Amino acid sequence: MSLTLRATTNGCTLNVRVHPGARRNAITGTHDGALKISLTTPPADGRANAALIAFLAEHLSIPRAAITLTTGATSRSKTMHLEGLTPESLTAALEPA
Repeated sequence: MSLTLRATTNGCTLNVRVHPGARRNAITGTHDGALKISLTTPPADGRANAALIAFLAEHLSIPRAAITLTTGATSRSKTMHLEGLTPESLTAALEPA
């Protein structure tokens, strides 16, 4: 898996490519250095963004408050800030997927 991860002072950033309205919630691979995630939630009223944060929090076993959507609120391509994780620990947590 070749992801573009960037370390920050208190965590790291992760680029995500979201497919809302899918049949199931799942990590489906990578796309141009971004993690591809399918979500069942439709992209209306920010519900897909909330579902994305909940999915990542559950999958990475971190609190929802540690995840911030930094760019792409209305786009399929998003940048997430994950507080308390290093690029190495994030890669290790995503490896089984």
